[in-house]
Amino acid sequence: MRDRDRLLHTNAFRRLKHKTQVFISPRGDHYRTRMTHTLEVSALARTVARALALNEDLVEAIAIGHDIGHAPFGHAGEHALDAILSKQHGRRFRHNEHGVRVVEVLERDGKGLNLTRQVVDGIRNHSGSGRPETLEGQTVRLLDRIAYINHDIEDAVRAGALKAGELPEDEIAVLGATGSMRLNTLMQDIVASSADRDEIRQSDEIGRAFMRLRKFMFDRVYLGPAARAEAERAARVVTSLFEWFLEHPEQLPPSPEADPVARVTDHVAGMTDRYAMRLYRSTFMPTEGLL
Repeated sequence: MRDRDRLLHTNAFRRLKHKTQVFISPRGDHYRTRMTHTLEVSALARTVARALALNEDLVEAIAIGHDIGHAPFGHAGEHALDAILSKQHGRRFRHNEHGVRVVEVLERDGKGLNLTRQVVDGIRNHSGSGRPETLEGQTVRLLDRIAYINHDIEDAVRAGALKAGELPEDEIAVLGATGSMRLNTLMQDIVASSADRDEIRQSDEIGRAFMRLRKFMFDRVYLGPAARAEAERAARVVTSLFEWFLEHPEQLPPSPEADPVARVTDHVAGMTDRYAMRLYRSTFMPTEGLL
C-alpha cells in the first residue's frame, strides 16, 4: 500500500494524464490517456486478484506504476527514442526499463521511491521478454493487454478509425459483441484457467481468439496508415528535441546525472505530449508577428 501511495504522488504519475495512449493529443474529452489506461488496468487486475485470492495491494501498486516510464506520444515516442539511442549511442530505450529507472533513480531528486522488489519486478516485466516473478505481476501483464485492446477499440470507433461492424466476426462471437461483454468473458476465463495453478493464463480457445483480435487491432489501428503518419510526426518532434538538448545541455534541468546522453533521455522521456509539442514549436518554428 505504501508503494502504491508513493507512486501516486510522483510527478511521473501525474504526467501520465497528458501522455498518449493511442491517439496523439485527441481533441475530444472522452479518449483514454496513459493515466486513464493505468487506472483501468488497476481496476481490472484488482478484480482478478480478488477472485484468485492474490495480494490485491501488490497488484494495484504494480498496475499504478507499470507505465510510469512511458515517453511522450506513446509507443511512437518510445520507438523514436530507441531508434536514435541505438543508431547513434549504442543504447536502447524500453519504457518498462525506463520505468524502473524512474522509480529507483529519478524520483525524489535522485533518491528513488524505495519500492519493494516485487513491485519493481512487476514494472520491469509487465512488457518485453521477461516474465514477472509473482502471480500478481503476471496478472498485471495480462490485464494490461486486455485493457488496452478493449478500450482502444472503443476509442478507435469514437475517432472514426474503425467501425464496430468491421471487428472480426469469429473473434467477436467467442469474446463478445461489446466491450463489457468481452471484458467479462476474458476475466472469467483467466480466473477459471488460473485457479490453483502456478501461473496466470488463459484457456486455449479464449487466448487464441484474443490474440487474433489483438493482431486485427495492430493491423487496422496501431499500424494503420493514419497511425503511421501521426507516428512519423511524433517521432520527428522527439528526435529533434533529443538532438537539440544534446547540443544545448545548459538548457537541461539540474540533475545529478553526469552522462549527457542519459540526462537528455531522462528529460525527453519525461515530457508530456503537449509540453513536447509546445517546446518543439518554440524551438524550431518562427514566432508569428516578429517578421
